[in-house]
Amino acid sequence: MADPAASNPTPSSESLEVIRKFAETYAQRTGTFFCSDPGVTAVVLEGLARHKDELGGALCPCRHYEDKQAEVAQAFWNCPCVPMRERKECHCMLFLTEDNPFRCEKQTIALDEVKSLTAG
Repeated sequence: MADPAASNPTPSSESLEVIRKFAETYAQRTGTFFCSDPGVTAVVLEGLARHKDELGGALCPCRHYEDKQAEVAQAFWNCPCVPMRERKECHCMLFLTEDNPFRCEKQTIALDEVKSLTAG
C-alpha cells in the first residue's frame, strides 16, 4: 500500500507524531473512522510522515507519482486529498465513513501502537 522505503525507511518521531495528531483531529472533525485493521492505519500514517520528512508535505503514500516534488507542490494528493475533502473518499482507508464495512469505532491511535505495527 505505501511506497517502499527509499533513503529513509523510518520517519522522524516528530513527523510521525504530527501526522498522528492530525489524523485523529481530522477523523473527529469529519466524523470518519480509522480502519478496523490498525496495521493499515499505522502504515498509512508512517508513509505520510515519511513524505513529510522527505518532501516537506504529507503526500498520499498509496499512489504512484512520476514526480513527487511536483505532486506536493500541486497539493491535490496532499492529505487530506481533494477526493477526501470533497467527497469523503479515502483511497488509503485512513478516513472511513460510518457506512464503510472496514471501519472501526476508533478515531485515535497511540504513537507506540503505530511504531510497533510498523517496526520491521
